[in-house]
Amino acid sequence: MAVNLQLVPAAAGKRLGAAVIDWLPGVAVLVVTFAIGFAGITRTRSGGFIVYDTSSLVLFGGIGLGLTLAYLFVVLGLEARSGKTPGNLAMGIRSADQDGYAPGAGAVFLRGLITGAGILLALLAAVLVVVFKWFDAALFILGPLLLVGAAWAVLVVVSNRWDKNGGLRGWNDTAAKTLVFDVKAGRDPITTGGIQGPYSFAPLDLPPVQQVLSPVAGVKAPQSPASQTNGSQPPAPALQTPPPAVPAPYNPAPYNPTPAVPGPQVNGPQASAPQAPAPSATMPSQTVPYTSPASFAPPAAGSQGVPPGHRVPSQHVDDDVERTQVRPGAGGPAQVAVLRIRLDDGRDFQLDRSVLVGRNPVGQTGEQHAQLLAVDDPGRSISKTHLHLLTDGAGIWVTDRQSTNGSAVTTPDGLRTPLVPGVPTFVTPGSSVHFGDRTFYLGQA
Repeated sequence: MAVNLQLVPAAAGKRLGAAVIDWLPGVAVLVVTFAIGFAGITRTRSGGFIVYDTSSLVLFGGIGLGLTLAYLFVVLGLEARSGKTPGNLAMGIRSADQDGYAPGAGAVFLRGLITGAGILLALLAAVLVVVFKWFDAALFILGPLLLVGAAWAVLVVVSNRWDKNGGLRGWNDTAAKTLVFDVKAGRDPITTGGIQGPYSFAPLDLPPVQQVLSPVAGVKAPQSPASQTNGSQPPAPALQTPPPAVPAPYNPAPYNPTPAVPGPQVNGPQASAPQAPAPSATMPSQTVPYTSPASFAPPAAGSQGVPPGHRVPSQHVDDDVERTQVRPGAGGPAQVAVLRIRLDDGRDFQLDRSVLVGRNPVGQTGEQHAQLLAVDDPGRSISKTHLHLLTDGAGIWVTDRQSTNGSAVTTPDGLRTPLVPGVPTFVTPGSSVHFGDRTFYLGQA
């Protein structure tokens, strides 16, 4: 997580330091007010009975409880909206939900209830002591309970030390589905777009530009139009590519209306090329292949009279350069693979660019246009937003969104690998992705 998402889980020492700072004001108020209240209790005898005057305890104890509750509600509201408390600010940590946003009042209340369960038990015992007037045994009842409650609170706060997932969650975090991050050593997810951040952390693998030789680099560059202009012959259009020359069918006795010229006659394929006729001479009739006007160009110099069976090298638009910068697959549009997934219940889906998978997936900031794929899960083994899929050419990047029951990938060779929460993992077609009790298979259309 620290490498890919720049997020650092808060260490147990910082968690404990923040908790002590948050507890001190409330504990100090309770200790002072209850101490004053107990000191003001008077005992008198009336009609053979001992009568305790607890008015001071009720007064000061009520004041202490009221102040402590008011302080707790203020801290709870602050942490629910921003993940901050006085202790979190002092230690440089932030509380967040499983998606990296403000945890909310419900999650914060549940975390505090689990952490302070022992202290609440001691307060309940103090109320019973007052109601039943067990003042003589109050020290023996409340003392051990307070010690046990404090020890339990410390144990819960540092319980992330025993978390096998990199110390990410303590017992209270697991129950409330919250996370605590060190914002001094890493990124603050609450102010930077949640776990995934304001942009995609999946690496972008673009093919490098390769320098290759032109396929017709050895062909002589065409002459300039100025050098080809001779008399009434028009200049050749620039950068025109003629089609490959196709020899005319061999005719042993072509019709020629001009009289034969005396002289030596040579038969066979080794015959010399005839002289080009003058512009005023009548051209012999022959069959030539049709050429579209858009690709027409006058034949290059020296191409007349080519013997049958020989090809004239075609010109190319790149003949005037020695090297060409070519990207792979520049000869035509690349075929884009269409990725699909098939759930274990037989349903088949074509994937968009960004897909969220879960029981009832909800997009974060910047994910409003993501494809939402809701999966039925009667056993509730899938989190609300369990996976994020990002298509990338020949495969997908799969990110576990801090799910409760985790995810894993099985490659075509049968190797199963658990996904690290928050870390994108590239998955190729033919692999299976397991999330909760469900599975989908990745393939290509």
